[in-house]
Amino acid sequence: MSAALNHTATLTSAWRRSGSAVALAAGGLLLLWGCAGCGAEPAKVVSGGVAALDEWRGSWLVINYWAEWCEPCRDEIPELNALHHTQPEVAVVGVNFDGVSGDKLNALIARMGIEFPVLTSDPRPHWGYAAPSALPMTVLIGPNGVLRERLLGPQTQETLLAAMQ
Repeated sequence: MSAALNHTATLTSAWRRSGSAVALAAGGLLLLWGCAGCGAEPAKVVSGGVAALDEWRGSWLVINYWAEWCEPCRDEIPELNALHHTQPEVAVVGVNFDGVSGDKLNALIARMGIEFPVLTSDPRPHWGYAAPSALPMTVLIGPNGVLRERLLGPQTQETLLAAMQ
């Protein structure tokens, strides 16, 4: 299964478990960084589907900022992949710090072995946190949709789960 199809299957499965409908759309997964019907601008992900932020209420959201040139970021990716695959109650998404897009982003995701969805736009405006001052940076959004933590430096599955306590 391709990485993009795997992302779609994983996210669609999580949304179906939560009782929410997911519609597949061409051109990327649209995550509405606001509430249903509030007019929030969508953020695209490298894989396919449509969902609103409300879909993640009740689940943790882990937003990881990374770059190819960042060695600690590369070291952290297997930990984020493991969290993505082993914790169905946690949604892991990435943001490329350098703003790479299109085919270059797809190639970079494959080269770096990223198995979790990667956003093509930055969700920072929705939560109002500052841009990363160092990489990697991981942002934790609680099950209630509120920003809980900004973590600088490489994380492990264990440190992320501990921060969610």
